[in-house]
Amino acid sequence: MDRLFEDFDELLGMAAQGNRAAMTHIYQALSGKLQGYLAAQGYSDPEGGVNDVFVKVIPGLASFKGGEAKFRSWVFTIAHHMIIDERRRRSRRPIETSLGETTEAVGGDVEAESMAALGDGWVVDVLATLPDSQRTVVLLRIIGDLTVEQVAKTIGKSPGAVKALQRRAFTALQKKVSFEGVPL
Repeated sequence: MDRLFEDFDELLGMAAQGNRAAMTHIYQALSGKLQGYLAAQGYSDPEGGVNDVFVKVIPGLASFKGGEAKFRSWVFTIAHHMIIDERRRRSRRPIETSLGETTEAVGGDVEAESMAALGDGWVVDVLATLPDSQRTVVLLRIIGDLTVEQVAKTIGKSPGAVKALQRRAFTALQKKVSFEGVPL
C-alpha cells in the first residue's frame, strides 16, 4: 500500500484543529484518486464529487480514530455511498427530453470526452463492461489502494465475496484485453 503522508497522525491532528495547510495537503493527496474512482464509476460530476466527499470528511476529522489506511478506507466509503445515492436518484428520476424519451443526461459529458481524448477512454469503456460490483471492487483495490478487508467493509460484503468478485473481474478483463488487444 502506498503511503501518501509522511506523518499522518500529526497531519490529521492539524487538519482536525482547522489548519488549512494540513487540510489542503490531505485534499491534494487524495483528490486525484477520488476523482478517478468517481469518473470510472460513471459519477455525473467527478470533480464536484471530490469536493462533496471532503465536505462530508472535514466535520468528521476531529472524531476520526485510526491510521492512514483506515482514513483512506473511510474517505472511499463516503465516495462509494455517494455513487450509490446518485445511481438511485437516476433510476427514480430519468431526465425527459422534449420528445418524451428519457435519457441519463442532457448534453455531452466533458469528463468522459477529455478522458477519451487522453487515451483513458478505452480503460473506462473496458471497466464499464464489468458488472457494478466487480468494477467497484477493482477500482477500490487499485485506485483506492484498499485492502480486501477494507473493500469488504466499504461495500458490505465478506472478504471472500470481494476476492471472488475481484477474481471474476480480472478474468473478464483478461479475456477482453486478449480478444481486443491493448491500444497504443
